Amino acid sequence: MSTTFTQENADAIARILGAEKISKLQDHYRIKVINSEEKRSLVLEIFPETTLGATRGMLVVVYAGNAHLQLHNCSGFVISEELGEVTFVSETSGKLSGLVVEAGAACSLYASINRELISSDFTQLGVEVMLSGVALSLAEEILSPESKKKTG
Repeated sequence: MSTTFTQENADAIARILGAEKISKLQDHYRIKVINSEEKRSLVLEIFPETTLGATRGMLVVVYAGNAHLQLHNCSGFVISEELGEVTFVSETSGKLSGLVVEAGAACSLYASINRELISSDFTQLGVEVMLSGVALSLAEEILSPESKKKTG
């Protein structure tokens, strides 16, 4: 799945995350989220199309405290107003990676998850595996039909 990222997308993400500031720079959007109560902050940068080696694609970067996270070839995202978070997803050969950014200036990275995991019976999984399946299951609606056919 390929997506065109727009100013409206950036504005919607900033709104859900309760961003203190959003900037449109030359080649990317920069969204700053601060949680004063818990003394956390992060910066989310979204490059709608950038060079990723021999190809071009969407790059999502999070700078948070002592962490620097990147999701290459982002194929889509889901905004959850109810949860106050945005889930960015990348699909490659039946594997999913996801970067979840929360309104509380928190984030989680799930990498190289088997595609069928998000359609599994979560009660049959260990807690350590279940969390990634539940987190990325929100993105099931935006996954490519080819990926769904191959895995379930």
